[in-house]
Amino acid sequence: MSSKKSATAKKAQRATARKAAGRPDAGAAKAADAAGTAKATGAAGADGAADAAPTGPRPARLTVAAVLAAAEGVVLLGFGVYVLIMGLTGNPESPQQAEMLGVTVLALALLPLLAARGLWLRRRWSRGPAMITQLMALPVAWTLLQNGGALIAAGAATAVAALAVLALLINPTATEALGIGPRDA
Repeated sequence: MSSKKSATAKKAQRATARKAAGRPDAGAAKAADAAGTAKATGAAGADGAADAAPTGPRPARLTVAAVLAAAEGVVLLGFGVYVLIMGLTGNPESPQQAEMLGVTVLALALLPLLAARGLWLRRRWSRGPAMITQLMALPVAWTLLQNGGALIAAGAATAVAALAVLALLINPTATEALGIGPRDA
């Protein structure tokens, strides 16, 4: 309880000091308060920094990576809904397997969607899930390419999107925009 009181007291002291110094920058003040509160309560400074989005404009590379990851998530979501509906209303060999596949694909669609949201909001944690999603998409693309027919186009599109997002996320501009420094990468 005393650490909570001291954190509140330190926060009030910083607010008073800012008013006395005449700093109207509320964004910097909130970031300083968050960092000060994390230190005062004994939380690691890196955890507080992980939640705060870097300032400045979002680079186009990061925007494209977020949009591509979101598109992949939407495609997975649509496929999951389709499989689930076909499992419920169609005539599959095993309705239970079809339904389970639909639910699994819907759950898997959450990963790229959450990663895309994190990339859009410039959260440093989002880079890992986004890259893992792309690495998981490459074997899927290879399998689609091997099956032939109309699946070749789907496999090629999946491979191009996955490789593009990977290239965009390892770019130094994107890592800096996410607040990942050379030692953090």
